[in-house]
Order: sequence, then C-alpha cells, then structure tokens
Amino acid sequence: MSPPLFLTFFQFGRFVRLFYFHRKLTQYKLLYFFDRFKELDISLGGGKQKEISLCDGETRWLRRKDLIDTLYAELPPGAVKFGCQLESIKFDSYSSKPVLRFIDGSSIVAKVVIGCDGGKSIVAQFLGLKPTKIFPLCAVRGLTYYPNGHSYDYEFAKFMKDNISVGRVPIDDNLVYWFCFLPYIPKDEKVWEDPEVTRQLTLELLSNNPQEIHQEIHDLIENTDMKSLSITHMRYRAPWELLTGSFCKGTVMVSGDAMHVMGPFLAQGGAACIEDAVVLARIMAQLDLNSVETGSKVMAHKVEESFNRFVKQRRMRVVRLSLQTYIIGMLSATPSFIKKVIYFMLLVVLFPNAYNHVKYDCGDL
Repeated sequence: MSPPLFLTFFQFGRFVRLFYFHRKLTQYKLLYFFDRFKELDISLGGGKQKEISLCDGETRWLRRKDLIDTLYAELPPGAVKFGCQLESIKFDSYSSKPVLRFIDGSSIVAKVVIGCDGGKSIVAQFLGLKPTKIFPLCAVRGLTYYPNGHSYDYEFAKFMKDNISVGRVPIDDNLVYWFCFLPYIPKDEKVWEDPEVTRQLTLELLSNNPQEIHQEIHDLIENTDMKSLSITHMRYRAPWELLTGSFCKGTVMVSGDAMHVMGPFLAQGGAACIEDAVVLARIMAQLDLNSVETGSKVMAHKVEESFNRFVKQRRMRVVRLSLQTYIIGMLSATPSFIKKVIYFMLLVVLFPNAYNHVKYDCGDL
C-alpha cells in the first residue's frame, strides 16, 4: 500500500494498527534474464540487477485478509450475510427497483446495488459489460511462515526469464509473500484444486530455469502454508472497454474488480478497489444522502447522481492502470520477440515513469 492510501486510512484511528504490524519496504530489486534482449541493449542483460526506490514516503505490503478483517470489524452486527451467491438481477416492472435472486432460491428487492462480485460479475453482465478476458498466464501465490524469523531484506525482489516471473516480499518479521507468473497450462480444472499438485508442478516448472531463480523461490514454495496456496487464471477488462463501458444504470452500479479487474503486475488491484470506496463515500457525503428519506424518489435520484459522478471521476484512473497492466501482461506472456519489443516500446512511450501510479492520491474521505 502506497503513501496516499496511508493518509486516507490514518483518518481512522482503528486502522492505524494495520500498519504497525506490516514492515516498511526499502527498495525494489529487479533481476532480468532476457538474454535475447542483449542485442538491442534494452534490458539489463542476463544476471545483472537493478535497484529502484519504490516511491516517496512509505510502502508496505498488507495481507488482504488483515485488511478485510479490519474493515469487517467496523461494520454494525448483521450488516454482512455470508453464503450468498448472486444468480441474476433485474428491475422490477412495477417499482423499478432492482431484484436480486440468489442460487439458493431467495431474493431481495433492493433500494441500491453496488456490485463488487469480481471478474465474473453478474451485476456487470446486467449492465451490459462484455465478459472479462483471460491472460495467457496463470499466477501461483502463497505465504510462507518462518517461526524464528526470516533472513530476507525488506525489499520487493522480482526475477524474470522469458515468460516466467517470480517474486517475493516480506510482510513482517516472520511472514513472506511469494508469487510465480507462469504460462497458462490447460489441464483439468479439478486437478488444480489439490494444493499439493499445484506446488509440485510449480517447482517442476521452475527447475528448468536459471539456478538463481530456482534457489530464490524454491525454499519459499517448499515450506509454504498450503492453506494460503492458490492458482489463478488471471482475468482483465480491456482498457478500451473501460473507456466506453456503462458502469451504472439507475441505482445499480459496479465497483472494484467487477468494474476494472486487472492483472497483478502492478500490485494495484486491491488499492484501486479501496480508492473506489473512498471516492464513492466522499461523493455520497457531498450530496448529503444521510439527510434524505430512505427509499424516496429524491434518494433514488441522488444515488443515481452519485453513481454518475463516481464513474466520471474514476474512469481515466482505472483506464491508465488497466492499460499499463495489460501491456505488461502481454509483454510477459508473448513468446514472440518482435511483440516483446513492441510492448516494451509502448511502455516506454506511454508510461515513461513506470512507478508513477503509486503516487496517485484519490483525496480525503
């Protein structure tokens, strides 16, 4: 999490404890093994490394579970209902209110719907958004716990070779997060439900790569907490669709991954979702929704206005984030050397400051 979001969360005293238990990162270390790029002198060459200052201020890596638990603790009892999976949504022909039907057969007539139901969002389908696409890469991620402490520096270290990328970053004195981006492997989906199969196949794929990569990540994968191990076929919403997409209709809107799911290459997906929440809450406060009678036509009108303002304010921010992650994802995934050069040049031209996105300030709550 980058400095602008720190400032937002520090407005709430109870959220400060999140940051005391997660260590500050000092640098970003990148090690390339793009041997073919030596000829064009556009990489660091095999075996050389580059150290980059992450950004002004502090950067910390948070466990998503810790963030969710902290947010959940601030909600009133009964505000969250677990075990619900949305099956369909439509407007009631009489009241024009959205009707949500769930897979267990139950239904709710809602006054307002904010769809945060991920990359396969039912609410996004209802709004007419196109289905999300899949990168030709999969992400294997996990957490490794060291009871007596780890020996890693507090840095984000990433190692790359062709279309395989691995990385690690300490979260605190005992916990280390690691990831591997691997070529998409079309296998029976049920096979991937076994975490041991995922771990062994990941180790097997990495064993064919430079010894530096294998040594850096092998112990982390070997000793990972199996409950934390996950594999994901990475989805994204095309940047050009974000430019023209309709993200709200009446009192129904999408936000978070349902609106702008993107690859994890910038590590900004969760941060962008928090930004969404901050911006929407601020707009609703500015329109003084608390003073309007719940369920009234005035309330519905103000909700629609707040949704429209939200989309207008957020559109270009998520377009830029999505475009940058899309180009990085295609650069990582394509086996074509010519395409790699093209994607690399696009990054240089469109994003000369590759880390400018972490300096974005969504404003006060």
